Amino acid sequence: MGQNDKILSVFGYFGILFLIPLFAGNNSQFTRYHANQGLLLFILDIILYVIALIIVGIIMMVSGFQAVFAVPLIMSLVSLIVMIFAIIGIVHAAQGEMKPLPVIGGFTLIKY
Repeated sequence: MGQNDKILSVFGYFGILFLIPLFAGNNSQFTRYHANQGLLLFILDIILYVIALIIVGIIMMVSGFQAVFAVPLIMSLVSLIVMIFAIIGIVHAAQGEMKPLPVIGGFTLIKY
């Protein structure tokens, strides 16, 4: 694993950019591992946003438009969770480590 693999792997934690280490990583186990972690984070991001939108919809139906202030709070919380996970993954990739992300890192969607 070289410096190039580390750089490519860092890109994996920026949403859809998980495809960069997946396809540009020359089938390196390290880059594929971080592409998998990035994909898991991307899926978590989508799931959390859908859940947040459902919660916001329910709050707005129950409370009316007074709950409009809850929307930025809920969306910021989702963004914060995803950002913390991304930072953890980026640090692991930059240090050349293959450590799983908390909670979601144990799943394998991309074989490495």
